[in-house]
Amino acid sequence: MLSLPASVRIYIAKAPIDMRKSFDALENLVRVGMKEDPMSGHLFVFTNKRRDKIKILAWDRHGWSILYKRLEVGTYKVPQVSQIGEGGRVQVDAADLALMLEGIDLAGAKQRKRWMPPPKREPAALPEAATLVEPPVRLH
Repeated sequence: MLSLPASVRIYIAKAPIDMRKSFDALENLVRVGMKEDPMSGHLFVFTNKRRDKIKILAWDRHGWSILYKRLEVGTYKVPQVSQIGEGGRVQVDAADLALMLEGIDLAGAKQRKRWMPPPKREPAALPEAATLVEPPVRLH
C-alpha cells in the first residue's frame, strides 16, 4: 500500500517509453511531454510498449528516485487514451496507482460516493456597523 500525502499528485504518461531512459531523460519527458515541473515532488509514471514494465520518477529534497518494476507474467492496465488529459498524461490517486501495481484493472472498478470538504472561501468582511462590543461591567 502506498502512503502518500494528499498534496502529492500522480501522473501517468500517455505514450510508452524506451525503458533504457534514466533520470535525465525521464526528467526531460516530464518537462516537455507532460508539461509539468519534475522537481515538484509529484510522482511520474511511465510504461513500456508491452506494458510489462513500469518506472516511477520522483524528486525529493536531495535527489531523484526511480522505482522500476518488471512483471514476470501479465501486463499493467493503464487508463485508456480517451481518458488521457491535456499534456499527454492522466492524473490518478495513490489508491489507483497501488491497485494498478497489483494488477487490478481500474476500468471495471467503481468508486463509491464519498464526502469531500467544500472548497475554501474567503470569510466575508464584517460590515462597519457590526463591531464586537464588550458588555458593560457591573459593580456591586
